[in-house]
Amino acid sequence: MRLGKTNLEINKNGFGALPIQRCSMDEAVEILQKAYENGINFYDTAHFYTDSEEKMGNAFEDIPREKLYLASKTAAETPEVFWSDLKTSLESLKTDYLDLYQFHNISFVPKEDDDVYKAMLEAKEKGMIRHIGITTHKISFAHEAVESGLYETLQYPFSYLSGEEEIELVEKCKDHDVGFIAMKAMGGGLIKNSKASFAYINQFDNVLPIWGIQKLEELDEFLSYDDNTILTDDLKAEIENDKKELGENFCRGCAYCIPCPEEINISLCARMSLWIRRFPAEPYLTEEYQEMMEHTKDCTECYSCTDKCPYELDIPELLKENYEDYQDVLSGKIKGVRNETMH
Repeated sequence: MRLGKTNLEINKNGFGALPIQRCSMDEAVEILQKAYENGINFYDTAHFYTDSEEKMGNAFEDIPREKLYLASKTAAETPEVFWSDLKTSLESLKTDYLDLYQFHNISFVPKEDDDVYKAMLEAKEKGMIRHIGITTHKISFAHEAVESGLYETLQYPFSYLSGEEEIELVEKCKDHDVGFIAMKAMGGGLIKNSKASFAYINQFDNVLPIWGIQKLEELDEFLSYDDNTILTDDLKAEIENDKKELGENFCRGCAYCIPCPEEINISLCARMSLWIRRFPAEPYLTEEYQEMMEHTKDCTECYSCTDKCPYELDIPELLKENYEDYQDVLSGKIKGVRNETMH
């Protein structure tokens, strides 16, 4: 596929490198090299993703640079931090340029007159980056970025759980020739059927999904799909069941709400009910998780989390609902919840 006005020709499977933080160096290198050997040529990481960039640098140091498209991100809001982040990313990735550099979920959409955008332009003029993009979870920011004409790509959450608002955004990007990079294409871990997810996104010729991969078997699943992977009636039925089960008022796990003043693990606790209903529950019923869920009762309903939530969720209410559901599972009131051990 063509990634918008960047004119980069990208394999429809993009690699999201956030999860390889959880792999050892050897495991990450093996996964990344196998992805490359099987045609994946776009890799998305970030300065914020601990050692993800370093692992990519080690995996690709002997591969001709022109064979890869490397994308990274900075959360910088000042030129000083921008240059520091960019230098670190280039050193960690063992490259002298990035194909795409993105503002990473910052608190505003940089404009031409902003010093941090001027720094981004200077980096492009110096050849340190080739293209400029932006990532966000806020729909208003996404529209603002696309309309500004300053960004060649937009990275935004998109999956078969998305609604009409997100589909309209995809179409708007196509109209403006802005490449659309789909983060959280597996619904932040809530989608179980990778084939349904691939087939759904495959309908949109301007959307590049970046699959978060941390295991070889996960990589193998996505490598098995191609242009012939289309939405069958069975896959459509599964998608509709998932959307019905999840509804609209669910936590996507973006973690914008963190840190919590009471140190509640909101991004996990606010969707615990979904985990224990959709996946084997037993791993989440340990003493550690029980203590974590008990801690949600310390919520003071200050609503600072709700103020920061890009989806405008009533997080204190979600915490209460998830706590009650969790207690029902512990006491055995809910039937049909999967309690077998996760393999």
